[in-house]
Amino acid sequence: MTTSITGGATDTRTDRQVDVRTPAGETSGSVTLPGELFDASANVSLMHQVVVAQLAAARQGTHATKTRGQVSGGGIKPYRQKGTGRARQGSIRAPQFTGGGTVHGPQPRDYSQKTPKKMKAAALRGALSDRARENRVHVVSTFVDGDAPRTKAALATLQSVTQAKRVLVVLDRDDTLNWVSLRNLPQVHLLEAGQLNTYDVLVADEVVFTEAALAEFVSGPARGREVAKPDLTTPDVPGAIPSIQPAEGTTDLDLGESPAEPAPGTTSAARTAAPTATTPQEAAPATAAEAAAAPVAQAEAANAGADATPPTEDGTTDATPEEKA
Repeated sequence: MTTSITGGATDTRTDRQVDVRTPAGETSGSVTLPGELFDASANVSLMHQVVVAQLAAARQGTHATKTRGQVSGGGIKPYRQKGTGRARQGSIRAPQFTGGGTVHGPQPRDYSQKTPKKMKAAALRGALSDRARENRVHVVSTFVDGDAPRTKAALATLQSVTQAKRVLVVLDRDDTLNWVSLRNLPQVHLLEAGQLNTYDVLVADEVVFTEAALAEFVSGPARGREVAKPDLTTPDVPGAIPSIQPAEGTTDLDLGESPAEPAPGTTSAARTAAPTATTPQEAAPATAAEAAAAPVAQAEAANAGADATPPTEDGTTDATPEEKA
């Protein structure tokens, strides 16, 4: 029994015991229907809202009509403006004509409504609880014995549980044997445990679970199969994902590792090397006179060879027009 306090009121939910039926028509023990799922309060307005949203989401919404501008033809005025005694008309594709366009007709649209997950879960609990209170929730171990699908045997097992005209059968995702055996029966609607919804529970007269499907549903919603992740430690990884193994011929240092630190007490040559002395030519002039004589000194240093051109008065080594001639 589950007890919860909401808004000062005590909500008591009782677990239910249901017999497990076998294909032989016998009882093989019982299972527990948790009170939090099968003995919850049924909120009719909430279930109605969820069902309306589910049916709206199932609509295609591909309906469309053509306006007078989209209908082919009608480009010429059917008759003259005056003198005929009839009402003036500009096109035979106007809405008042047969074969004309449609005014304010349906256009493609999305009918789906956004419903919170908690609302859908609460509506499903209310629908299952309503069926469980009326003893319309059943559990079977399996529908078919053996390894081969048999529709006749599955139908016999189903009829030993219920004679309803509309039965919702809930199977687990890997139960291929029972799925193939029951899928051709017109009075049976098959669902996986993760597909269970409020609308299908309310439409059906009886709900039948297999033991595996009930355990899957009680443990939580189906989360899908696990997807294998690529192994990044191997050289060849599917999906064009690069490997993190070092390539042949490379070392740890090539992969970005820092070199070893020098031993304590030792100093690298780069740190002990003396700085390069600055030559007088590279030193900044200290006075205005030195700054004025700097171009001449630089020119002399550049033309220090045997055939060097002597500098001119302005400090350059360009030849005069007479020398160029």
